[in-house]
Amino acid sequence: MKSVLLATSLVCLLATAARAETPCGVPGDQPDGWATTAPASVGIDPALLCRLETRFAAWQEADIHAILVARHGKLVFERYYSGFDQRWGDPAVAVTFGPDVPHDLRSITKSVVSLLLGIGIAKGWIADVEQPVFSLLPHYADLRTPDKAAITLRDLLTMSAGLAWNEDLPYADPANSETRMDQAADPCRFVLEQPVVTTPGAVWNYSGGSAALIACALRQATGKPIDELARENLFEPLGITRVEWARYPQAGDPVAASGLRLRPRDTLKFGQLVLDKGAWQGRGVVPPAWIDAAVAPRINGPSAFFYGFQFWLGRSLVAGRAVDWIAGVGYGGQRLYIVPSLDLTVLVHAGLYTKAMQHWVGDAILNQFVLPATAP
Repeated sequence: MKSVLLATSLVCLLATAARAETPCGVPGDQPDGWATTAPASVGIDPALLCRLETRFAAWQEADIHAILVARHGKLVFERYYSGFDQRWGDPAVAVTFGPDVPHDLRSITKSVVSLLLGIGIAKGWIADVEQPVFSLLPHYADLRTPDKAAITLRDLLTMSAGLAWNEDLPYADPANSETRMDQAADPCRFVLEQPVVTTPGAVWNYSGGSAALIACALRQATGKPIDELARENLFEPLGITRVEWARYPQAGDPVAASGLRLRPRDTLKFGQLVLDKGAWQGRGVVPPAWIDAAVAPRINGPSAFFYGFQFWLGRSLVAGRAVDWIAGVGYGGQRLYIVPSLDLTVLVHAGLYTKAMQHWVGDAILNQFVLPATAP
């Protein structure tokens, strides 16, 4: 009997050890430009990543769809789940996610538009961020007033145009300003029709209309829509070949504020692009000066956040040390975190489109698992 018990105990111990040594979230090899490695090789504790993986596998209410982590330019963690997703403008459906399944970026799209604008200024499509909006959009001259004439491209980038705008309402509410813009025959005209309620450049107010006007300015300058410009100047250099971009129901143009849909590994590339000062695998894509400008604090955002040029700026406290980060933030729990001091980028996709949890689940993943796992 003792020998049987000893044998059984040994089997259990070996099984436990095997489970402990089994790596979690091992990235697959794909011809997409990402090098992969083990977390420990870049100073990340794999045990904490395993806890992260199992925590959200069990916590279905969180409706996490994907978590990806890269450090020092290498992908170290990649985990997908099943859940309910709501493509832009469509009802929610059950989806089993994976590396080849595109996901809505929602308002992370705004950060991508900012990067594209930086390319456009470097190429001379637009002179600089001090350009008045109406000088860039002369065909809307009939809407120009002395107050509106003061709005610049910089004000759009920092969401401080001063125009009346309310996105605090649910997007299903027809009174929501972005919903009204999306349904308009001419979205950019709709934005510029709004009255000025604060001095341009003075007050941050979240507005999808800002990205819409930037896209209109780029189209006016180049004759090309935002999706074509992005494909030629941003996606192709990053090796991004599978792109979906939702379009306005009436206008038919790509939705610059929230319509982009990419595979998660491709979205993570934008985080690496920021970390590497606009370069991907040694090739310059976005001017380094624009990266610096876009992720610098420009205006006070909500709560304790700063805001740059369509990027959010925040910080976390980990083991007594403050860690600053940059983020692209999208409706439903979409988060692209960029942590320069740790050379780290993290992507979270979720389906929390109607739940308050969307505002903090991504931060919990970053603050309770990824940052504590990462050696300074």
